[in-house]
Amino acid sequence: MSVSANRPEIHALRQRVEETFGQSLATHNAFLALVDAIGAKLREHISESTLERLWGYSTRDTDAVSLRTLDVLARYVGFDSWKAFCTDLKVSSPVESEEFNGESIVASVLEIGKRLQLGWLPDRQIVLEYLGNNRFVVRESQNSSLKPGDSFECLQFQVGRPLYLDRFRRADSLSETRYVAGERNGLTSVQVL
Repeated sequence: MSVSANRPEIHALRQRVEETFGQSLATHNAFLALVDAIGAKLREHISESTLERLWGYSTRDTDAVSLRTLDVLARYVGFDSWKAFCTDLKVSSPVESEEFNGESIVASVLEIGKRLQLGWLPDRQIVLEYLGNNRFVVRESQNSSLKPGDSFECLQFQVGRPLYLDRFRRADSLSETRYVAGERNGLTSVQVL
């Protein structure tokens, strides 16, 4: 049995796993270390490629996650099962909806060729060029795993909110996936150049 990978509960589980693990999962070595940590704690195995797909690190996209994988990750963060984790979220989590009036740029109002500069912690900065139809290409990158030539779709850029990229494609690849930047603290700067 599998569960849709787009559920908000899965996002919450990924955050909890990173908190339990003690670091964000942004490199292949970090995923390998998580595999070892799960094995040591639970005596169960999840492959690093499965974890990389779940976190959107892999270029192979995933639409669903196996219930077994979710159960193991839920046990890793202290719950009996995925179902118990989801039940706890409903009971203990505050409502996370609100109006937002922060600084933002909406893609649909940009002219083709317009450039944006985005920044997020700890010291990441990229310059994007708007290609039209909500599509952007990275032109410059400092301290980010986003590289010049990478492209993606995005509807809006908001200070204080994570940068969620759809149809993310590396410059040297035809495969598309999803990507998130600034997941913990959101973007720190959004500027039209």
